[in-house]
Amino acid sequence: MDLEVGGEIAGVTPGSTRYISRDELLAMPQVSYTASDDPNFAGPTRIGGVELEELAKQVGADPRWDMILAICDDKYLASYPLSYLAAHHPVLVLTVNGHPPASWPKAAEDHASDMGPYMISNPKFTPSFHVIAHVDEAQIPWGVVRIEFQQEKTVWGAIAPPGAHSGEREVQDGFQIARQNCFRCHNAGHEGGQKSGVSWESLAESAARSSEHFSNYIRAPLKQNPRAQMPGNPEYDDATLRALTAYFRSLAQTQKP
Repeated sequence: MDLEVGGEIAGVTPGSTRYISRDELLAMPQVSYTASDDPNFAGPTRIGGVELEELAKQVGADPRWDMILAICDDKYLASYPLSYLAAHHPVLVLTVNGHPPASWPKAAEDHASDMGPYMISNPKFTPSFHVIAHVDEAQIPWGVVRIEFQQEKTVWGAIAPPGAHSGEREVQDGFQIARQNCFRCHNAGHEGGQKSGVSWESLAESAARSSEHFSNYIRAPLKQNPRAQMPGNPEYDDATLRALTAYFRSLAQTQKP
């Protein structure tokens, strides 16, 4: 399956999509390593592919880009700002133990889903930041179908806290956590993941209605809704949940007439 590529690409009309075949990707400079700490695999696994930074060079990404987005077939989104790229050097996976996607192992979370046509892995992941109880998480999506080269000010600007609250430490902490965790499945207009179907505005409204329910849902969604699809965050302590609530409540205040 061809890889969709969009965003800030020189010579490509804004909003357009370029398609890159698997053969073209395999012809690009490759890296190979053994992944030993990737939870998508049951044990040490040989990975081959193209570094996202190299992909940017090969497709002629516009020099203004400073963030890469990976979008999956279920609308899940992973974000790679320059800081993540520099720290972890993520790779667009083309082969697993020398094999193409048809022979890749099934997804670890359900042992049934295909992890192709593309996925992203890190040669080695060591968390580079810690915000209260939230630790930097490896961005290792599978089922990737599209890569976009974007500008951070546009992507994260869509969910930045308003000026009146932007200097508050608790709000800033919540913003940093939300943009790595919540942004993967929840969207603010055209930005963010769309897997959940619940918008950023709805999250803000929920935080404003009841901070207790909002916090409890984040920590253990199934206790609030037996049909919830969202994974829980039992490791989040009260301070972390207060920061997330403060951030989303600050957005709700700006939505009022």
